[in-house]
Amino acid sequence: MKVLLINGSSRAKGNTRIALEEVAKTLKENGIDYEIAGIGTKAVHGCIACLRCRDLGRCVFDDDQCNAFAEKLAESDAIVVGTPTYYGQPNGALLALMQRVFYSRPDLAQNKPAAGVAVCRRGGATAALQSLNMMFQLLNMPMVTSQYWNIVYGLEQGQAALDTEGMQTMRTLGNNMAFLLKRIHSEEPVQYPEREAWEPMHFIR
Repeated sequence: MKVLLINGSSRAKGNTRIALEEVAKTLKENGIDYEIAGIGTKAVHGCIACLRCRDLGRCVFDDDQCNAFAEKLAESDAIVVGTPTYYGQPNGALLALMQRVFYSRPDLAQNKPAAGVAVCRRGGATAALQSLNMMFQLLNMPMVTSQYWNIVYGLEQGQAALDTEGMQTMRTLGNNMAFLLKRIHSEEPVQYPEREAWEPMHFIR
């Protein structure tokens, strides 16, 4: 079993990374493999609604992290997406990437446990966290909880490690993720609910 942890900060060793490393450490203690992948600092495309992914089976833009993240998700059993909080929202580059990953390859996300993590100086993290969670809710992804909202506080590099409650929240998230994965992949296979065919209704007729 493997969990993909995405660092949605352009700072490779910033506070978002520290939060994800605490989750990863707990996963390792539970015998769960993991990979932490960062979005990097290169320019990221936003979705242009071209719908080419329906024919290609991948996003039409192949010069950023989107399709690489999709491949990593295919090899993983769960996902944790971490982000710094910018104006009460996730990093725009991260949102652009994750929207394209999930829209171009929704099949890779179905039924895989997921969790968002937001890091902030003081406020706005609950709104950023909600933005991440809304993507998971659209794709039948069981959302992994913790003892509190998945929020860690810190401004300067390294300060997240000083948020003792935040670090405990990350460890609890890691333990809950490990528990759910072990239950799903136990010898008694989980029978997922039968999904009804999607019946979209447009309000403009």
